[in-house]
Order: sequence, then structure tokens, then C-alpha cells
Amino acid sequence: MAPGKLAVAIALVATLLLLSNSKAAPGGSYTPAPPVGPPPHQIVDPAKDCGGACNVRCGAHSRKNRCTRACLKCCGVCRCVPAGTAGNQETCGKCYTDWTTHGNRTKCP
Repeated sequence: MAPGKLAVAIALVATLLLLSNSKAAPGGSYTPAPPVGPPPHQIVDPAKDCGGACNVRCGAHSRKNRCTRACLKCCGVCRCVPAGTAGNQETCGKCYTDWTTHGNRTKCP
């Protein structure tokens, strides 16, 4: 067997081994990926729920008053505050992620 044919044969065997070892979901159905981050704080009544959720969200921020003001505005409109002190905006959906300031920065912390 020529060296080129041997390399092709080895690659074919390796590919078959990898495919045979892959674990499929039971029943052959597709299982969705887990959520991106922790679940957000779902806001039922903005007058009651936004204050506590925004205090948690802005607790470690260097400009807490500015963060809280923006968070309360976003919470009232989008009815959602991401979990944690930073990041995870995508868990609240397009309302939270696509709202921008006049300077084209994200409005919601």
C-alpha cells in the first residue's frame, strides 16, 4: 500500500471510530443547549419588584446611583433584571439588550 493510501485509510478509520463513539440522545431526538446564564429576576409588579432586583444588580457598581436609576427605568419597561452584578443581559431578551442611549451605548446595566 502506498503512503498516501495508508494515510487516507487511517483517517477513514479514525473518523468512523469518532462517529461510533458519539453519544446520541435517547430516541434520536435533538436536545437543546442549556440556558446561557443564570435565570433573570422576572418582574411581576415593577413598583414592588424592581427596587430589590436593581439593588442586587447594582450592588458592586462603582457608580451605584447611576446604575440604579438606569436599572429601574429598564426594569419598568422590560419587566426583567438580569441575575448577578454584571453581564447576562441576553437572559432578559431584546428589550433589555437592544435599548441604547443617544451615544449608542447599552442603556440597561
